Amino acid sequence: MTDVLRRGRASLAFSFFAQGVAFALLVTRIPAIQDRYGVSDALLPAFLAAVPILAGVGSVSTEKLVTRIPPSRLLRWAQPVVLLALLGVGAGDSTLELGIALGAFGLAVGMLDASMNMLGVSLQRAYGRSIMLSFHAVFSLGGMVGASLAWVGAHWDLALFVSYLPVVLVLLPAAFVGSRWYVDGGAEPVEDKAGGEGGTVAFKLLLPLCLVMTFAYIGDSTVSNWSAKYLEDVLGSSEQMATVPYNVYMVTTLIGRGLGDLGVRRFGAVVVVRAGAVVAALGFAVVASAPGAWVGMLGFTLLGLGLCVLVPQTFAAAGRLFPGASDAAVARLNVFNYVGFLIGSPLVGALGDAWSYRGAMLVPMVLVLVTLVYARSFAAQPDRYGGGHERPRTADVGRGSNGL
Repeated sequence: MTDVLRRGRASLAFSFFAQGVAFALLVTRIPAIQDRYGVSDALLPAFLAAVPILAGVGSVSTEKLVTRIPPSRLLRWAQPVVLLALLGVGAGDSTLELGIALGAFGLAVGMLDASMNMLGVSLQRAYGRSIMLSFHAVFSLGGMVGASLAWVGAHWDLALFVSYLPVVLVLLPAAFVGSRWYVDGGAEPVEDKAGGEGGTVAFKLLLPLCLVMTFAYIGDSTVSNWSAKYLEDVLGSSEQMATVPYNVYMVTTLIGRGLGDLGVRRFGAVVVVRAGAVVAALGFAVVASAPGAWVGMLGFTLLGLGLCVLVPQTFAAAGRLFPGASDAAVARLNVFNYVGFLIGSPLVGALGDAWSYRGAMLVPMVLVLVTLVYARSFAAQPDRYGGGHERPRTADVGRGSNGL
């Protein structure tokens, strides 16, 4: 049983890694994609917005599909579609082909994100201790690898298809072979009860976690989309130095997530989430008040350490809150990942143009602090796994997905 869990954890971790690589290769080559297809600046936001919107549709569809199809099977087929769609983005010639490839990418990413986190939550339940942050740490590592590969492609002026093809040829068969060892949740059927104990998801109980997820991704998209512009235009850095904050953010995200599970086991999820929110808010405050580029870099470093724990712990909390319907809760919660992504970048841009970019950084700061109000939603319950109540050894284990 322990070997089944270990193989399941390793194969799921590789899935998170592959997704991090693929997503980074897409978002970091947006200028090259725009040039290849001749997409105007006015039309580009519509293409970019379509991806998270369709990802939300994919996540909602996953909630319905998992009532009949195991999450492992959905993940097994969603990941190849994501990788092939990425290749399609690099291979097309017309905006129609670009739209089709991005549409497939968005729908498959929503299904992929939802099913990966479903399996992560069920594995954490089987392990009886916090492991969700480790999966998201591997995603961050994949993002760093993908961004580095994108830099190589841009540096050597490689065509998108030539840049993407070797990555897909390596990741696609590896992910498909690894999918043989995915482990689905093995929770026994639970009769419907009031609150979150049964097989249904009460949205009123899930709402605080949905808000936390939204606020976390507003903060994350602010860093992703505005850190370079902020450092160069507001803090007067060089163009070269302006590319550094996002890399620093990714590194500190990886470090924070790599150590985060130990913090949850030692201090509990509530303490870790509260600490993450405070550190992230401090990071935004430092960025907003920074007198120069180096202080601004310190702020983005704090942001990586603070924001990195919020999303994994939000998924884990949904699994604890709805033990009889964790798959549905995770799929519904995952939609707010894309809501935050859609809101964050336009919100900061609009406030920056109408007011100031320094002032705009205070808005995600306040939203992240609101997380403190909902921190109790991350508390472990006495009859469930979690901080302060983790089982000392591996217990229940779901069925493997071999033969699906």
